[in-house]
Amino acid sequence: MSVSQIEAYPYQIEELYRNHKGCTYQCDLTNRVVVQFGDYVSAFKFHDFKSFCQKINLVNIHEMIFNLSDEYDFQAIQTPSCQQTYRLSLCELVQLRDLLSGTKFILDLNSLLHERIYNVGV
Repeated sequence: MSVSQIEAYPYQIEELYRNHKGCTYQCDLTNRVVVQFGDYVSAFKFHDFKSFCQKINLVNIHEMIFNLSDEYDFQAIQTPSCQQTYRLSLCELVQLRDLLSGTKFILDLNSLLHERIYNVGV
């Protein structure tokens, strides 16, 4: 999926979170979270989204900062479906973590609000 395909996405999508490097959307019809980060665009089922967040959070940023070897300049992360590989610099990794953390917070907040609003009389 490319950036132009987000604009032509066949389903109604709602923006969840945005930072200066990317944006995430939610599609209730397909139960997917769409992540647009730089040139990367990926659509995840919710459990795949959580798995992708865990992969990103497991990257050792401290080692990337202090290891002077060229192999630590970039980190390659595959999406859970293995259809796409993100090749990220340290700065991009931090920005993607911010985007995913903000998205996860919004999803958790939406779930909590939905639970509280619709389970009032239970």
